[in-house]
Amino acid sequence: MSALLKSAKSIVPLLDRILVQRVKAEAKTASGLYLPEKNVQKLNQAIVLAVGPGFTDSNGNKHTPSLKVGDQVLIPGFGGSPIKINNDEEVILFRDAEILAKIEDH
Repeated sequence: MSALLKSAKSIVPLLDRILVQRVKAEAKTASGLYLPEKNVQKLNQAIVLAVGPGFTDSNGNKHTPSLKVGDQVLIPGFGGSPIKINNDEEVILFRDAEILAKIEDH
């Protein structure tokens, strides 16, 4: 993609795709030291930003995504389609079936 997108709101997922943004890991240790950005591990936790409408299979059955905007989810370490927005920000587009789990607060 040659042009940088201005915001994630301009991305509307199609079919069963889910747009997520990784939760940023703490760049500060428990003792108060700040870590360089390149040393901060990427978390496999993300927030759902947008959800596609679903799709109809060849038998006429409607399949709607199981997530909604605002859900916290676990995503695989690899995969998805990363999209750059707002200079260094990144969002990732996954299929509904690629999302590993929904995180629920109890």
